[in-house]
Amino acid sequence: MALAAARRLLSRIRVIPLPAAVGAAGGVGLAGGAYACNCSSNSKIPALNTKHLSFSSTSSSSSLCWKLPSIVKAGDPVLHQPALNINPTEIKSEKIQKIIDDMILVMRKSPGVGLAAPQIGIPFRIIVLEDKEEYISYSPEEETKAQDRRPFDLLVILNPKLKNKSNRTAFFFEGCLSVDRFQAVVERYLDVEVSGFDRNGEPIKINASGWQARILQHECDHLDGTLYVDKMVPKTFRYWRNMDMPLAHGCPKLGPRA
Repeated sequence: MALAAARRLLSRIRVIPLPAAVGAAGGVGLAGGAYACNCSSNSKIPALNTKHLSFSSTSSSSSLCWKLPSIVKAGDPVLHQPALNINPTEIKSEKIQKIIDDMILVMRKSPGVGLAAPQIGIPFRIIVLEDKEEYISYSPEEETKAQDRRPFDLLVILNPKLKNKSNRTAFFFEGCLSVDRFQAVVERYLDVEVSGFDRNGEPIKINASGWQARILQHECDHLDGTLYVDKMVPKTFRYWRNMDMPLAHGCPKLGPRA
């Protein structure tokens, strides 16, 4: 029963660590140390007034970087303040590419379907997302249909800008590796457009709907210092084992808003 419940949980939310019998119980350590320094996960991120971050081998700020052994949890300052834009000319640098590679590794091993750079302690505007048939297979067919959930290939977006494409919204449970083992109902737009740069520094534009649109909104929120609990419907916050319990009186009905 616990295994089945955990798989149903993974199917309903954006990303969450599973019990040890099913998957990783938290984040995973970052491979290598291309952007290592003496900063810890509890370090206060220094105030930077520059519009873009630039890595320069001659600059004293070239060592400004973070190495974390696991995903940053709610309460760490990096999750509660806006992230920094990256100078497009620096996107193909070794340091930025290393960060992207580590983000993908952490997302896949957690396991999850999306991750923002602040979640591994790095205050840069980078998001990665991917949904696989394997994850979707854990979900009952009726839930998959209600969520408009379909697999999509890996997306890497730097300096993303999100725009709503319609007023259609829906209420669904949402979770996060930075607030692991808990969920709450959040209202999200069902149609969005996200523009930015891919990992090669080329302009990219994504038009998304349903499940993918929800993931994009969640990750872009992280870059603005916002967690899903900041937007949740009151009285819907719950522990993962209580997912099948009914919502409190007065909570909105799950699914598209009428």
